[in-house]
Parts: sequence; C-alpha cells; structure tokens
Amino acid sequence: MTSALLPTYARAPIAFERGEGAWLVARGGERYLDFGAGIAVNALGHAHPHLVEALTTQAQKLWHTSNLFEIPDGERFGQRLVDASFADVAFFCNSGAEANEAAIKMARKYHAAGGHPERYRIVTFEGAFHGRTLATLAAGGQQKYIEGFGPKVDGFDQVPFGDHAALRAAIGPETAAVMIEPIQGEGGVRPVPPQCLRGLRELCDEHGLMLIMDEVQTGVGRTGRLFAHEWSGIAPDIMSAAKGIGGGFPMGVCLATHEAARGMVAGSHGTTFGGNPLAMAVGNAVLDVVLADGFLDHVRQVARVLTQKLGALRDRYPDVVTAIRGDGLMLGLKLGVPNTAFAAAARAEHLLVIPAGDNVVRLLPPLIVTEADVTEAVARLEATAAAFDGAMRGAAE
Repeated sequence: MTSALLPTYARAPIAFERGEGAWLVARGGERYLDFGAGIAVNALGHAHPHLVEALTTQAQKLWHTSNLFEIPDGERFGQRLVDASFADVAFFCNSGAEANEAAIKMARKYHAAGGHPERYRIVTFEGAFHGRTLATLAAGGQQKYIEGFGPKVDGFDQVPFGDHAALRAAIGPETAAVMIEPIQGEGGVRPVPPQCLRGLRELCDEHGLMLIMDEVQTGVGRTGRLFAHEWSGIAPDIMSAAKGIGGGFPMGVCLATHEAARGMVAGSHGTTFGGNPLAMAVGNAVLDVVLADGFLDHVRQVARVLTQKLGALRDRYPDVVTAIRGDGLMLGLKLGVPNTAFAAAARAEHLLVIPAGDNVVRLLPPLIVTEADVTEAVARLEATAAAFDGAMRGAAE
C-alpha cells in the first residue's frame, strides 16, 4: 500500500503500540528491548509514571498561551537548569536543531553587539551533526545531507576531527565561535578527550571566541553527569540541549551566560510553541527524576557494567566488534561488518540499536535501564555477533 507520508525515512517494518521502561511492545505483541530510546530521547524510558502524571495533569489545565505572556513553569524550569549548570539564562524551543540555531545566532549577535558584526564565522568539525535546518546542515558539513538543497549557507569553517593545527589555522578576524559536540553521535560515537575540551576553552579565551557546546544528544544525564562537558572541568559560553530534556516530549533549550547573551534583546529571536505550559510541565518532571539523589550514580554504575560486558563481547568476537567507544550510556560498537546489517540482525533478536557514521552502531538505552536489562541486551548482542562470526568463518573456509 502506498503511504501518504513523504518517503524521507527508510523505516523498519515494525510498529510499536506501547512501552514500559526499557521495553517496547509491537502490534503483534512481540517485546523489544529498546537500546535506542528514540535516538537518546526517551531518557526515562517509556510511560514513566511521573512524566505521565505531569503531562496529563497539565493537559487538563492549559496547553499553550504563547510567549506574549508569562509562563510560571517556564520560569521555574529555566531557573532549575541555570542553578544546575554554568548558565545564567535559558531560551526554550522545540528541538535540537532550533536550539543550535539559537546558539549560532547568539554567538554572532554577541560580536555584533560588541561592535564587530564582521565576526560571524563559526568553526565546526568533520563528522559533526547539528540538525537539519539549512544553517545547521552547513554547520555539520556532511555533504550527503547538504546535496541538492542549493548553495550551502555561508559562515561555517570545518576542520578535521582532532586536528589541532587545522583548528588554529581556521581562526581568523571573522571568526565568532567554535561549535563542538563533546561526543559525536551521528559521527560514530567519537568522544572529545577532556584535555582537548580544556584546550579548546583556552583557545576560545585567547581569541575572544564563544565556545558553543552541542549537548543535544550527550546532555541530561546521558554520560553520568547532567551535561557531558562537566567531565572536563570547563564550561561553554553557550550550550544547546534537547532530546532527553523532554523525555519524549518535543523540547529544546539554548543555555548561555549573561555575557554571551548580551545581544539577545527583546525581538531579536522568538518561537511560537517553545516553552509552552505543556512542555514546561514535562520538562520540570524530567528534572525531578534526573536531579534526584542517586539517579546519576545509577547511570554511572549501570554504564560501568555495560562497558565491561561489551569489552568482553569484543574480546570474544574481535572480527565483528572491533572497538568500544563513548562514555556513560552513550556507547558505540565499531564493527567489522556493515552496521545496518548488524542493526537489522539485532532487531531480529528483539534488540533495538541505532546505526551511526564510521560503521558504528549506537547503544543509547533509557537512563532508567537496569543491570538485568543490560545483561539481557548483551546476550542478544552476543547472539547477533555470533551469527556474523560464524558466517565470516564459514566464508573463509
């Protein structure tokens, strides 16, 4: 049957009708262990009771009023994020791409407000993914996403990942900021070492640049800290977050210092839906859970168990799983077999994983995942890897 939907997704032939915790149930009743979490979105799993209660309670009172009026829960949510982070101010929107658009505009406006409108260029890194708008596509720089959409938006200078000399060479009198993911997700779960983030902070300070952290995928507890850059001991000037911040509800935020946001005055930026009462109720509920005593300790403990078990899996099947990447509950398996085929085979074992660049599959389980869930997931990965290993050995004989 022909679909009425635009065919921009290569969808797997499964439809889910309900979920609970780290598990999804398909229409036919089959249960799948979800180690994709909607691409790091369902941070608290499926149908988390606290989120369900917050959403349904608010839905019976007020959904949307627009930002022409005060939104008390938005004030509260913003203050909680500020209190828990480096930031002084928050701007709420609906997605990671919108949060990154706000970050890009803010960095440029910072310099314009300081009398240097010529400083508008932003240095980014090969393998990055910052969104699907025209500007964030240009920031990411991946040709497969840019092709066919007309001239690339100007103002972005890409350098190879990890090339410090190229980074320094890219900085000029028109440079406004450096934009980076602490761990590249789409780019193959490639972490930036803490010492490199510290060096990047020093470089930005040396040249008067804004440091923008894209924590759309790494934020809200994914690595065992509220935000991944915290492991390095430095802070950005501007940061985007989304995905997990709404626990499944569409939401994004751009956080910044007062200084970085000096040019963002009334009328300089806006959004119709961002920060509405329904979204803010859910966002506050997510923080209730993530900031509760012991929650991030749980993430770190389960992550240690998962990392250890994956290391043993790699040791048993080194031709299939060639390396383990990432941090916390954002991990990647670098493969010796095609990642899309591996993800399909894992799905046949009723385990959901997410393909990424550099022939990697991502493991992004809900942060509420248990050690028992981890044991079950690795057993299903073992069955998947064993099948590929057997096929490879058979072909070699």
